Amino acid sequence: MEELIIQKIREEETRNYGFNLLVREYQERVYWHVRKMVIDHEDADDLVQEIFVKVWKNLGSFREDSKLYTWIYRIATNECLTFLKKKKRKYFVPIGDVSKELSEKLDEDVAISGDEVQLKLQKALLKLPDKQRAVFNMKYFDEMKFSEIAEVTGTSVGALKASYHHAVKKIEEFIVDD
Repeated sequence: MEELIIQKIREEETRNYGFNLLVREYQERVYWHVRKMVIDHEDADDLVQEIFVKVWKNLGSFREDSKLYTWIYRIATNECLTFLKKKKRKYFVPIGDVSKELSEKLDEDVAISGDEVQLKLQKALLKLPDKQRAVFNMKYFDEMKFSEIAEVTGTSVGALKASYHHAVKKIEEFIVDD
């Protein structure tokens, strides 16, 4: 499917059709990646729209030296991290308060499973630094290989493995101590 999308995007007369295929193919996965980072549905929805606008504007710069999805994921991850930084700066709140706010949204959100273990995991994830949480989400939930995550983040595989290991330890401590 990726080859077809790229082919359609590269041809001027089928570019819009190719982009529509791209959105249909990747929108749900991008949404859930973003949603796990920002928690709130409205924020995730807005970010996904911004991400696909950015993808559209930058299609010409896609060099095909990585998979299309990896490229989109990199844009999505960077947009999430930028959004979270802006949110912290905008409200002049310490990271713990943003984590608390997102944690409260988890409690209220009907789309998040009411399963107590799942809720505890999500709250533990909010205690992680944003980049570490992104790495954990990509590995654990999206089942990406470290080599793919390295392409998305521009980080070495070794550093990613260490980051993931530290995230797992922090999550275990949170769940045991809570």
